Amino acid sequence: MVTQTAKKFINRLGPGLITGAADDDPSGIATYSQAGSQFRFALVWTLLITTPLMIGIQMLSARIGWVTGEGLAANINKQFPRWLTKSLVGLLVVANTINLAADIGAMGEATRLLIGGPLALYVLGFGALCVTTQVVFSYESTVRILKWLTLALFSYVAVILTVHVPWKQAINESFHPWVFSLKDTSVKEYAAMVVAVFGTTISPYLFFWQAAQEVEDNNRRLDSNALKALPEYAAQHLYRIKEDTYIGMSFSNIVALCIVIATAVTLNQQGITNIQTSAQAAEALRPVAGEFAFLLFSLGIIGTGLLAVPVLAGSAAYAVSELYGWKASLSHGFHEARGFYLIIITATAIGTLLGYFEVDPIKALVWSAIVNGVISVPIMAAMMLVGQSEKLLGQYTISIRHRFFGWSATLVMAVAVLVMFVTSF
Repeated sequence: MVTQTAKKFINRLGPGLITGAADDDPSGIATYSQAGSQFRFALVWTLLITTPLMIGIQMLSARIGWVTGEGLAANINKQFPRWLTKSLVGLLVVANTINLAADIGAMGEATRLLIGGPLALYVLGFGALCVTTQVVFSYESTVRILKWLTLALFSYVAVILTVHVPWKQAINESFHPWVFSLKDTSVKEYAAMVVAVFGTTISPYLFFWQAAQEVEDNNRRLDSNALKALPEYAAQHLYRIKEDTYIGMSFSNIVALCIVIATAVTLNQQGITNIQTSAQAAEALRPVAGEFAFLLFSLGIIGTGLLAVPVLAGSAAYAVSELYGWKASLSHGFHEARGFYLIIITATAIGTLLGYFEVDPIKALVWSAIVNGVISVPIMAAMMLVGQSEKLLGQYTISIRHRFFGWSATLVMAVAVLVMFVTSF
């Protein structure tokens, strides 16, 4: 009975769980590692804030996809001028491609650290593998694979169990971050890292992916559109979205917190305060926390990369396809949705080539963060207006509480972008 209940619970999880797990990609791991190694526990508060905001905005993207039966790009295109939608989608594709390069390169580097060998070969291999899983496998198989890959994130929870954490100190610095951060570092450095954490945690590609996955799930149920008018059916599915998103985003932020704490109690206390890549963080852990912690950290990079790359490429493909009215679905074969799959292949190929030529990972992350920062605020604002539109969502417009968290998330990101530009120039 317990097993059957657990199985039903796991089956209910999907878009929210995968989206949340994909947020902790190798690029995100690098950011969280730098936050912990440079500022110890002084940035823990950022993850406490991003959790409810992330839940709010991702629930909105899922609701839009489920209610309208169309992805974000299609809905934004209905609400705003086409030139604006084109600009936002174009910038999303650029940001995702740069992020793909950083993630594929990190996976290759982590593999090289584990078993040695040529980095270029691993980069090309991971690029080819990620394309194959999306083009060759069915939608059901792809989702099943991505669900299993979320287990890779538990490696970072396990790292915490292998090191000694001074919890009293961690809590104290978490609630009094200015005492530590401004004593040893500049306000500019601290502000830049705050922006990096917010930008890494709340990313536009996650919005597009979760909305598109709700559309995919909806299309697989032949009678779903007719049943949406029934209050009980709608309430059941909106609760499923809420449950799935709460679990997925909470899981994502707990893992991010584990990475910050793990690097704080190992690297920072050894004077290692400049981490540029996730692979570098794993390598630095080896002499400090031991071989087991190094192994877990490295395997986590590979697992999360295999999860995040399809999400990055897929979200770009969904957005472009929706904008131009192409068939956009992993349920279709290549010949049925050529444009959709060509975007996946092209974005992953360019990301792989950039990783092959060993593009500076820090520059890649900086440019990705800047582009994501530029587009996140207008996309979030557009999502909020779509969520409040009776024309598009009918009786399923978002509640006052949901509007509060959604606009709060938009405001936080707007402030983060403003701080980014102020501190940059």
